[in-house]
Amino acid sequence: MKSIILHIIKGIAMGAANVIPGVSGGTIALITGIFERLIDAIKSFDGKAVKLLLKFDFKTFAKHTDLVFLISIFAGVGLAIVSLARLFDFLFNNYPAYIWSFFFGLVLASVYFVGKTVHSWKIASLLSFVAGTAIAAVVTFMTPATENANFFYLMLCGVVAVCSMILPGLSGSFVLILLGNYQLVAIDAINNRDFSILMPVLIGAVVGLIAFSHFLSWLLKKYKDQTIALLTGFILGSLSILWPWKEAVYLQDASGVLLLKDGLPKVARYIPEWPAELNQEVWFSALLMIAGILTIWAVEYAAKTKNTATDTMV
Repeated sequence: MKSIILHIIKGIAMGAANVIPGVSGGTIALITGIFERLIDAIKSFDGKAVKLLLKFDFKTFAKHTDLVFLISIFAGVGLAIVSLARLFDFLFNNYPAYIWSFFFGLVLASVYFVGKTVHSWKIASLLSFVAGTAIAAVVTFMTPATENANFFYLMLCGVVAVCSMILPGLSGSFVLILLGNYQLVAIDAINNRDFSILMPVLIGAVVGLIAFSHFLSWLLKKYKDQTIALLTGFILGSLSILWPWKEAVYLQDASGVLLLKDGLPKVARYIPEWPAELNQEVWFSALLMIAGILTIWAVEYAAKTKNTATDTMV
């Protein structure tokens, strides 16, 4: 039961990250030490799992798919999305610099703690780190495409968005914006229950998640250091999205008209900038960055203490 509660809490942290623009739930999974287990659990939905279900062998099926773990994680994710969406919406609308600062500190510290898990920083790992940083940085400055409701393009959106959701440093919602279909899929189709749009996206998401989890699991087993280094680079490269002071670039339709949500323009991306002056907001934001760094340090210290205690008992 204690393990289940802990996994629900980690799922809540992942869900909270997915609510935040530009932050990936995969980053939180990597920080909290469940990333590899999550990937392995998702990829376990294979032919063997189908055979076990057809034989009604639910006990073996649950063990094969790590089902209790998955349910705990996704229950936490769902709980966070439902309960924290309004809170984060309020904070982003009223105190944007403060909440961006805290999460900037969180992610900045995670670059060190995740990178520290690479056993050997050889040439291959360093090149992977640089490549990951460059890819994430380029993605954050890409210009969004135009909206496209083609069935196969919607499937592609589902594949790419779900893969980016589990990749640390890449935000699924941000990738949908780049593909030009964030408004169509995440707002219009969901609000209007438009299954002609949602079904191809869902098909792409399910196929993409299972296929990509196999590929990512293989990478982690064969090239663990290089893969973790690449993911660390993704996290570092995404930091520009979280910088507290930025200029917004807004979403437009094909004719150049601003796209609105609740009467406000939808943000496509942000261009980082330095604060105009060292005022009270800047100093308090700096303190919140430090608080974010200390939060990750505390999580890391608690995990290390727990592992030490376990080793001592053994």
